[in-house]
Amino acid sequence: MKLVVIKLGGEVVHSEAMPIIAADIASLQTKGERIVVVHGGGPQATALQKQLGIESKIVGGRRITDEATLDVMKMVVAGRINVDLCCALVGAGAKPVGLHGASSLAIEATKRSPKVVAGAGPNPIDFGHVGDVKSLNAELLSLLVENGFIPVLACLGADRNGSVYNINADTVANRVSVLLRAKSLVLLSDVPGVLRDVSDPSSRIPRLTRADARVQIEQGVITKGMIPKVEEAFAALAEGVTQIHIAGRLSRGDLAREVSDPGSVGTVLVET
Repeated sequence: MKLVVIKLGGEVVHSEAMPIIAADIASLQTKGERIVVVHGGGPQATALQKQLGIESKIVGGRRITDEATLDVMKMVVAGRINVDLCCALVGAGAKPVGLHGASSLAIEATKRSPKVVAGAGPNPIDFGHVGDVKSLNAELLSLLVENGFIPVLACLGADRNGSVYNINADTVANRVSVLLRAKSLVLLSDVPGVLRDVSDPSSRIPRLTRADARVQIEQGVITKGMIPKVEEAFAALAEGVTQIHIAGRLSRGDLAREVSDPGSVGTVLVET
């Protein structure tokens, strides 16, 4: 099945832009697009950790997930955010179905081994209860999509032994795109794309190649959480995803425009 996978950052779900995005997603579906939504919840998780007195540990743009942090992610990502996002889509006329990794192993995961990550020094980092996507329940997702529903996947994975893993939402979206052979992946956040100057939205780069991205990372133009976002996007391109977009701060109709005219609204990532 040819899909458009749309990933929403937690900062988008509880923003003024959410009704616009929900309406655009519903509109894309009425035009015949088959859609899967993936979402994160970093800002809300950090806020709840602060409220509970739990220290947030972010290394190389990734959250280290201990037991307490995993509980926070369950409450925030598979709870409040998934419910609120589904409600926004219902309000736009769509038929969302909220899911997480333990929903019939919609996202089957394995624990991530310690690894060296860009921007975090030369030593391997153990991220705790963080996983990598092993497989998807494609039968379940296909059943929903083929019958007019929109799967809304929280970025939690699970394994067959009953363990739950926090997974970066961009990672989940990339793997969903690869494993379901999506034609487009749109990564939506609160920034309009990859910027040459993070303080200047007009410095958006419409088109970014793998070689260009490597230079921008080395020169410190692409930093912090944008580094893994870009790196994993190029990995997905190498595995067959047709086009990947980074976009945000959308007006009505911008989502469809970016899908049909890559780079017109956000940054489209291409191999060369």
